[in-house]
Amino acid sequence: MRAPRSHADDVAPDDSDADRPSKTQLKKASHELQDLGAALVEMPDDRLAGLDMDESLRDAIHAFKRTRSHEGRRRQMQYIGKLMRRADVEPLREAVAALQLGRAKDALALHEAEHWRSALVDSDEALARWAAEHPDSDLQQLRSLVRAARKDAAAAPEQRSGRAYRDLFKFIRQHHE
Repeated sequence: MRAPRSHADDVAPDDSDADRPSKTQLKKASHELQDLGAALVEMPDDRLAGLDMDESLRDAIHAFKRTRSHEGRRRQMQYIGKLMRRADVEPLREAVAALQLGRAKDALALHEAEHWRSALVDSDEALARWAAEHPDSDLQQLRSLVRAARKDAAAAPEQRSGRAYRDLFKFIRQHHE
């Protein structure tokens, strides 16, 4: 049986409760810090060395990298998340974002180079576009590489070496950057 409603139930909570974050918000913030910690442990050691962070956090990250057991890694990650609550996380977030942006730029450059390679092998118009966009590149060498790649593509699959494609790709990467 339910207790009868009183007038006190209709009164809004006092302001001290409104200022505190909810339990859900606290858990979300904690999970975000753990995710940031997970991104930090994925960073190379040379990048970590350049970051300004508390020594206990740095030691915990190195301990995580040395830990091999699943449960040990899980507990160490929770500890890293706990240490992150005391740390100034903005520089750490920026470092992780810069690393991820760098990887995205590298991936984009690879995709662009692959696109140029396939376009150059497929048509002579791409060679004219390349010459317009990259006037400082050695067009004679590029034409030679394109001819070799086309010759390799025309060969039977078991007779293809793939070297011409690789050489063309290296040339494009070198001059496209």
